[in-house]
Amino acid sequence: MAKLFDVLIIGAGHGGAQTAISLRNLGFAGSIALVGDEPELPYERPPLSKDYLSGNKPFERIQIRPATFWIEKEITLVQGQRVTAVMPAKHSVQLADGSMLRYQYLVWATGGDPRKLSCPGSNLGGIHAVRNRADVDAIMAELPQSGPIVIIGGGYIGLEAAAVLSKLGKQVVVLEALPRVLARVAGEDLSAFFEAEHRKHGVDLRVDSAVVALHGEARVMSVELATGETLPADMVIVGIGIIPSVEPLLAAGAQGGNGVLVDQQCRTSLSDVFALGDCAAHANGFAEGNPIRLESVQNANDMATVVAKTICGQEAAYEATPWFWSNQYDLKLQTVGLSIGHDEAVLRGDLALRSFSVVYLKQGKVLALDCVNNVRDYSHGRRLVELGSLVNGTEIANSTRQLKEWSASAPST
Repeated sequence: MAKLFDVLIIGAGHGGAQTAISLRNLGFAGSIALVGDEPELPYERPPLSKDYLSGNKPFERIQIRPATFWIEKEITLVQGQRVTAVMPAKHSVQLADGSMLRYQYLVWATGGDPRKLSCPGSNLGGIHAVRNRADVDAIMAELPQSGPIVIIGGGYIGLEAAAVLSKLGKQVVVLEALPRVLARVAGEDLSAFFEAEHRKHGVDLRVDSAVVALHGEARVMSVELATGETLPADMVIVGIGIIPSVEPLLAAGAQGGNGVLVDQQCRTSLSDVFALGDCAAHANGFAEGNPIRLESVQNANDMATVVAKTICGQEAAYEATPWFWSNQYDLKLQTVGLSIGHDEAVLRGDLALRSFSVVYLKQGKVLALDCVNNVRDYSHGRRLVELGSLVNGTEIANSTRQLKEWSASAPST
């Protein structure tokens, strides 16, 4: 007979692990199982494209908790298993090996799978993603004998990997199909700044560069662009986003599409089933209430806390302020809020000094900030975002004035 758990958590990344940890911290005494599709203990994902790839941190240092913790907290780890079907009427799930697990509450925290190239040659050897430990271990194993490396995608993952690999002395090309890097998440000033920084470090960064084919025999040897140009490549790293891993939930009748829809308590439309993290689409107040997925550790952890409190019978609602970060070279980018729909981007400071901020406004309302090597603006600007403060763009561009002046006096919406 299938084993029954009081809380069955699918996905052993940040969100899943934090749900289990939060439940125990709240005094939950029922049985908990954490099901992951990797053979590893739960670990942090952001360092994969930074400290782990560079070799600055061994795997043990990016584990969320040591093995003894899960034993002491009586959290059952089911490793190397993927859920293939959810049967909500029976409160059970089926694993890839055919076995079944039953639940009182199901928490879906599976994140997403790397979006793959669809062009000819995309199945050749030497093509990698940066999503899990196995991905990065494979890259690291090939690096010593690798010549030119082509990175497809100018988002955070691609740029972070480019920064690490260029510092390791590798010849790196970054290809972005859009007119600028970080186009979906940042304004033009920030995009231009990071493009210039990568080029200063020897990265051949190209925008408006669509890939139409990869060539080689068993392994990739070159990348063909829409212009007809062919670039040599001993390795290709693809960072073009993720596809939320929600197929079993949707097949079981959960509402959703690009992710599974959840309410403020992270409940799905299925009874006793929650979802959180990268795969959960929720009505976000910082996106004018529109359903959105946030791919960040902060989002996963905050949602996990809401789920744990709700299961424990405490009142909780997801209303967290979105924030993100990225480390590239000696640059620390901190973002707070969502710049979606902004009509003005105000630069505070001088890009040349490599410490500045961009404030995103909509009809004078502060939506978000991107802060590069500027912790003070990030800290003070967070309050402006949370208040929805109304400011004058010309005045707030004056970087000799601290943002806390506006948080103390500016009207809010």
